Amino acid sequence: MQDARRLFLLQGARWSAALSAVSLATPAGATGANPFSLGVASGSPLPDSVILWTRILANPLDASGMPPVALAVRWEVAEDEAFRRIAAKGSATAAPALAHSVHVDVKGLVPERWYWYRFMLGDAVSPVGRTRTAPAPGALPAMLKLAVASCQHWEFGSYAAHRHIASSAPDLVAFLGDYIYEWGPYQLQHPQRVVRTNESFTLADYRRRYAQYKSDPDLQAAHRAAPWIVTWDDHEVANDYAGVRDELLTRDFAARRAAAYQAFYEHMPLRLPPLKNFAQLRLYQRLDWGRLARIHVLDNRQHRAAQACPRKGRGGSNAMFARECAALRDPRRGMLGPEQEAWLGSGLASSRAQWNILAQQTLMAQSSSFPVFAPGENRVWTDGWDGYPLARRRLLESVLKSGARNPVVLGGDVHTFYACELRPDFSRPVSKANPLAATEFCGTSVTSSSRAQARTLAHVSNNPHMRYGRSDKRGYMLMEVTPKGMVTHFMGLENVRDAGSGVERLAAFRVEDGRIGVERIG
Repeated sequence: MQDARRLFLLQGARWSAALSAVSLATPAGATGANPFSLGVASGSPLPDSVILWTRILANPLDASGMPPVALAVRWEVAEDEAFRRIAAKGSATAAPALAHSVHVDVKGLVPERWYWYRFMLGDAVSPVGRTRTAPAPGALPAMLKLAVASCQHWEFGSYAAHRHIASSAPDLVAFLGDYIYEWGPYQLQHPQRVVRTNESFTLADYRRRYAQYKSDPDLQAAHRAAPWIVTWDDHEVANDYAGVRDELLTRDFAARRAAAYQAFYEHMPLRLPPLKNFAQLRLYQRLDWGRLARIHVLDNRQHRAAQACPRKGRGGSNAMFARECAALRDPRRGMLGPEQEAWLGSGLASSRAQWNILAQQTLMAQSSSFPVFAPGENRVWTDGWDGYPLARRRLLESVLKSGARNPVVLGGDVHTFYACELRPDFSRPVSKANPLAATEFCGTSVTSSSRAQARTLAHVSNNPHMRYGRSDKRGYMLMEVTPKGMVTHFMGLENVRDAGSGVERLAAFRVEDGRIGVERIG
């Protein structure tokens, strides 16, 4: 047994040396140039700890050259960028069973301060990332600068949005789903035309897809700039899946989902409860930013009921008039599942934060093709919250009942900027019996395409709770949260196909402390 262990360690040392030799011998930027080709990341910050991530892979599109043995990866966290004042250091195992990914929970850090970190394998040194801890529980920081992004299909443009996110120096980045898309050609450049090919079904497929996406230098820069909090939507697995059901009603879809969930974990700086298996992951979590903000990160995919009234012989979404689908009025159908609904209600009720932010995947406001006060005439897209209207009403009533201060919902998925005001019943005007429950800001996509702006303007005119809509631009949201108010900037790229694209502020909105609603300021 001891001889086998010595051989294992010797093999690991030889592979570490070999990978380091490749790193030193190959010019920077060349394929297979270094074992840290996918960069580094941090996430899930607490007042005294943060998760650090990397994956050892020399060639983003070819994992076959990686050793079938565990590698010892060293890490350091410093109080300065030059690493003169080391705050913590250690060694972690990059195991082949988890694609040689590394997750380090660095503890014993000081609340509300910036740190720098790096990894080492042999003589190879990773890029340096910057991270920070959350404020202490009783602290009231002057500001939280939060960048929000989603939906970054490789085929639909460059990741210039991430370059601008990095340059804005946020305290935190929230990514709200569709980090990868499950199909597309494997190449390390963003293509000029869309080709549907190479759909992911196996663990190896999903690993390769994440490696492709994470090879992008602008995405890596955004990860190095600040800690991230993440949730998923459908394309991390398959389009429009719900629970363990996909569009094609595939018999073994649960196995495909487990492979996709494992790959997600392997490539994200996640803080998770102890893992039993990857058939399910407890992804929803809560992040407190001192007394300033509590961020409730939701999972709208894993626990939802199947979409109502699908097309014959299919799963997934459909579009229809509400009056044509009786299942929409079934109170048992939910988006979050009973356990997560109860967890959210408890977290809202116990919150003492100035701002309560619900970070979830998709537009929550009703989006009707017809005026909202024409009952049954609204045309429903069943994959979004419109397909779960009673669950949405329960959620918003729970927000009101909790008494949580300044509730703000964040969304993505629909590839459109929206600023909205939410109430439990969208078929009735705002009143004492149907008050405003939350403000909503929904972000556009990093790259993924959307519908024509004229159609979005028609939706805004038909839905008075929608105060703004913009679907012809790709980009992200940048939010400044202070004790007195929240300002949300909708940032749009000039040209998503140009990696050097500039960015402009399309609109800005302010929410005052103690007031639900949208005030446009720019």
